[in-house]
Amino acid sequence: MTKTTESPLVPTMPDLGATIQRLTVDGSRWLTDHYVELIVAVLIGAAIFFLLGAIKRLGARYVRNNHGLTGYRTIIGTAIARTSKFFMLMVSAELVVSFASAPSSFDRVVHVLFTISAVLQVAIWLREIILGLIVRKTSQDPDQHETLENAMTLIRLLVTFVLFAIAAIMILDNLGVDVTGLIAGLGVGGIAIGLAAQGIFSDLFAALSIIFDKPFRRGETITYDNTIGTIEKIGLKSTRLRATTGEEIIISNTNLLDKEIVNMTRLARRRTRFGIGVIYQTKPSEARRIPDLLKKIVEENDAVFVRSGFVGFGDSSINFELDFDIMSSDYEVVYAGRHTIGLAILQAFNEQGLEFAYPTQTTFTAAPDGEMILPYPEGGYGVPVNEG
Repeated sequence: MTKTTESPLVPTMPDLGATIQRLTVDGSRWLTDHYVELIVAVLIGAAIFFLLGAIKRLGARYVRNNHGLTGYRTIIGTAIARTSKFFMLMVSAELVVSFASAPSSFDRVVHVLFTISAVLQVAIWLREIILGLIVRKTSQDPDQHETLENAMTLIRLLVTFVLFAIAAIMILDNLGVDVTGLIAGLGVGGIAIGLAAQGIFSDLFAALSIIFDKPFRRGETITYDNTIGTIEKIGLKSTRLRATTGEEIIISNTNLLDKEIVNMTRLARRRTRFGIGVIYQTKPSEARRIPDLLKKIVEENDAVFVRSGFVGFGDSSINFELDFDIMSSDYEVVYAGRHTIGLAILQAFNEQGLEFAYPTQTTFTAAPDGEMILPYPEGGYGVPVNEG
């Protein structure tokens, strides 16, 4: 009795020699049967190759002749100049095998190589266009040049990683590879990296928001909360301001953009309000003259009168308000104008006999029966009383 054993199934590797032999046979048959179409296709492919090369040289020449410019044409020219010869060659080869009815084995190999080159080339073009648009957007503001230079290294790395990761997934998918697990892994990895560097990315994107949206620029004066300061530097993580009182204030970009910011530099005018209180002994006729007097003072000092009038009865004063505009965006000019008008009001009130009020209090003394009595002896304060 003979006992036979079955060998376990093992994967077999493709026979490379047989594959090369099959390609050789198919190629020989193709050359014999379609040599006319092949010659025409090669000529067309060569023409396409040289045409693409000429376009690439034109793009590179345009970029050299317009060095330093950041217009749309320069961006497109830079992208064209980055066209690879491998992509140009595969475009020509794809046209050849398609026009000349190449064998399926040749067609499949060329198509795979063309797909790889095309996806990679599109990723390169998109990277150059995106980075060019970023540079163009910020080049109009030279004050942001230093911040952009610091950010561009990280921006270029992020853009390159994202584009070529997408390109790799597309290539693998066209090659028949199941990329579901790869996409899931990249997603989980991206979330993990994002959570780990949440603060860094938050401040970075806030810095990019400042660069692109331009809520303020270096040298401008802003106010937020109880802080008034001039922008000295916009960094990747924080912004530095010089307060009007002289100290340097450093605040993270994320916290700064979360606040309500008032850009004082972009005001064509600045409004100032003075609260003015006069004593209750002021005659009504004199009180009626106060708004006109204030208007005259404002207009004589090159400011714009807005409004002035009575606003209420205070504990120790009759209250008026004055609103006026100083036509300047320079805080120093506004400060000096406010100073001049305030002193002019003081001088005018002194000349007109109008007295400013200050907190006062009067005490009345009553006898047990409610009759008002003087708080000092009847003979007067400091005067001895007659003893009869």
